[in-house]
Amino acid sequence: LRSVLTALGSPTAVHEAQTPSLRAAQGPATPELPLPVHVLDRITPEGMSGTRLAGWRFLIRCGDRAVAAAETRLTPDGWAFSHFFEGPYIAATERALRQAESVQQPYQARLLSVPGLYMLTLWLHGDCASDGAEGHPLATDLLVPLAPAPPGIAAHRPHRVAELLPVLTHRATPAPLLSQPA
Repeated sequence: LRSVLTALGSPTAVHEAQTPSLRAAQGPATPELPLPVHVLDRITPEGMSGTRLAGWRFLIRCGDRAVAAAETRLTPDGWAFSHFFEGPYIAATERALRQAESVQQPYQARLLSVPGLYMLTLWLHGDCASDGAEGHPLATDLLVPLAPAPPGIAAHRPHRVAELLPVLTHRATPAPLLSQPA
């Protein structure tokens, strides 16, 4: 949080950011809703590989809406500001978090990136006592694909990991190559 606040207070960092919405924002910019960003590197027919923590994402709010996001990354000296950005995942994250407020069970909110499918989800992890920096999606956890979602996967529709995993596995597993005639 300190590194994001420092970047927001730096005219150079904000001016050089590729975020016209942040540069044009009127009033104070406030970082909110820190979410750990986990990356799922591999999906195999046997299931998901473990996840790794890639950073923390903060939505940057000006007035009544989020206009950008800030990411931090781990360096040898600790967590440091990485960059500001904007795009469709900002509003999609806000929408998914509002949807998650109606979930009856307790959860820990995280983001799960699936680079092989160009997919980002809100991950509602059922183990609220766990460290947000570690973990693996549990079969009963909920994943809410953010818009834009890959073709054939409905954005903003919550799925249990156990239900969505077969779809992700099918999409992420490369089709076998046809053998070429000699």
